[in-house]
Amino acid sequence: MNDLQEQFNRIYDKYIEKIYRFVYLKVDSRETAEDITSRVFLKGFESYKNEKKILNPGAFLYQIARNMVTDYYRDRGRTRIVSADFNSQIADTRTNLYEKAVINADIEIVKSAMQGINKEYQDILIWHYLEDMPAEQISAIINRPVGTIRVMIHRGLKELKDKLVKEA
Repeated sequence: MNDLQEQFNRIYDKYIEKIYRFVYLKVDSRETAEDITSRVFLKGFESYKNEKKILNPGAFLYQIARNMVTDYYRDRGRTRIVSADFNSQIADTRTNLYEKAVINADIEIVKSAMQGINKEYQDILIWHYLEDMPAEQISAIINRPVGTIRVMIHRGLKELKDKLVKEA
């Protein structure tokens, strides 16, 4: 295996789960998420082979993933954003059935509210709260100033809370 492949393998190992989780939250099935994720890394490797100097591989891969999810929905003419399969991955297997039912109901409410907010806010809230990314890292992904990202986190959270209150 050549040095370039080894470098990209390390990038793949570091980001595969994160990119998959991001895509999975945005599409309608595991199979679709797996397909898009594999295409993200194929495109990423092709670019990596040609450019060799990608300063922020995480931001680069998230941007590819974001574009591919957008293309997926554009091709299908749908606007559904969050996967219904996500429930089973969030629920803790150590909880009892009642607790699982409550968690699943809460997740459905949040997913429903997420579908009704601005797409950029969705991405930013997923990255910030689920991926635990700081505003600086999100800024690199979507090429916006850090201050703008902080405002968008605040506004996205407010918009999500307002939707949750309205649906309750």
